[in-house]
Amino acid sequence: MADFTKKAIRNSFVKLLNEKPLKQISVRDIVDDCGVNRNTFYYYFQDIPHLVETIIKDDADKIILEHPKITSIEECLDAIIGFALTNRKAVLHIYRSVNRDVYEQYQWRVCEHAVITYIDEILQGKTVSAFDRQALIEYVKCVCFGLVISWLEKGMTDDIQAFAHRICELKQGDLETMIERCEKSSVC
Repeated sequence: MADFTKKAIRNSFVKLLNEKPLKQISVRDIVDDCGVNRNTFYYYFQDIPHLVETIIKDDADKIILEHPKITSIEECLDAIIGFALTNRKAVLHIYRSVNRDVYEQYQWRVCEHAVITYIDEILQGKTVSAFDRQALIEYVKCVCFGLVISWLEKGMTDDIQAFAHRICELKQGDLETMIERCEKSSVC
C-alpha cells in the first residue's frame, strides 16, 4: 500500500507538472488530485523540491537498470532523453525552475552511465590505457550532455532524435579512429 500511495503522489505531481509550471503547484493541488491528505504527502516527502528530487533520482535509477548494455551513441542519447520526450512540459517546468540543477545532475548521471556502458562495450578486446578510456568517456559524455542541454535551452522545440542521429551519421567513424590512435599510442 505504501508504494501505491507514494506512486499516486508522484503520478499526480507529474500530471500537474505537465499542465502548469512548478511554482504554481502546491501540496494542496497534489493531494487533491491523488485523493490523499496533506499528512500522507508529508509522510513520504519533506516538500515539493524533495518530491522533484525523488522523481528525478528514481527515474535515473530506472533508466540505468533498463540499459545494462548500450551499443551505439544513438542508444546513449535515446536513454538520456527518454523521460524528457515522454514528459516534455514537466521537464521544461523543472528545467526552468529553481530545481534546474537537480535536473542537470540527473541528466549528467544518466549520460555518464550510458556513455561508460557504451565505451566499455566498444573497447572490449582493444588495448587502450585507462587514461585514454577516460578521455574517450569524457569526450562522448560532453557531446551527449551538450546536445541535451542545448535542446532544453531551446525549449525542446527541435526533433532531438533526428538531430542527434544526423550528427552521429556525420561523425561516423570518428570514435573508431580515436580508438585506433589510442591503441597505437603509449599514454598510460
